Amino acid sequence: MTDTTSYATGDHQVTGDGPPPPPPPLAEVPPARRRTAGEEARTLVAQTNVATLATLSDDGTPWASLVSYAALDDGSPVLFVSTLAEHGRNLDRDPRASLVVAAAERRKDPLAAGRVTLAGRVTRPSGETERVARAAYLASVPTAAMYAEFGDFSLYVLGVERVRWVGGYGRMDSADAEAYANAEADPVGEARAAITHLNDDHADALLVMAQALGGYPDAETARCTAADRYGLDLMVGTPRGSAPARVGFAEPVVDPAGLRGATVELTRRARATASNE
Repeated sequence: MTDTTSYATGDHQVTGDGPPPPPPPLAEVPPARRRTAGEEARTLVAQTNVATLATLSDDGTPWASLVSYAALDDGSPVLFVSTLAEHGRNLDRDPRASLVVAAAERRKDPLAAGRVTLAGRVTRPSGETERVARAAYLASVPTAAMYAEFGDFSLYVLGVERVRWVGGYGRMDSADAEAYANAEADPVGEARAAITHLNDDHADALLVMAQALGGYPDAETARCTAADRYGLDLMVGTPRGSAPARVGFAEPVVDPAGLRGATVELTRRARATASNE
């Protein structure tokens, strides 16, 4: 008889002969703070200047194009497009649009990377808003100076009305326009170099974090899979299987240089907790 297991994984329901669910923590730990959907979205938007723009053609069909963009202080994307391109003609006729920004992914599975969809309506800025938007675009896309005065190009600002963030498999959330505008991009950014350094040179510290603060005293291995201003995500190996764990910093990181100090403090706290057990 086939064993048909069923368990929840994020927003998904897994049924069948798939892998067993990750082992639960053995120790109760307080939940570690995570970035909100608005913060995740703002962080992704701040990390690149390339996105996929979706507009509506004159027959109502969707049209997707690769574009460059900038972002204003409230996260509103700035676009500079030509009516020689279909997406430029589409925006000139219908202001409805959405923008997909994806994290640069170096792993084998690009769908494991973060991405965000921003949907709303574009407007042509004027006055001081136009000056700020133009300056932001030229700073983000310096090559635009070569065609900034071309008559077929128009500047648009996307007024964000809906936000949908996906952080990979089983991690997703939505944010409204206000939450997105009021959020801040994470100063830690992608932190790839820091994550590599932690895994290569401080595996012992990650292990004690998982054991003392992550709820897995039976952990045998631990690797850092992500870092942000609030803490570290770990993948923990135990005799019961592998499981994700989250350990939080004592205080949020306020600038890129603060990640090292926050991680050192986290290591000290984990070792002090382990020595008192």
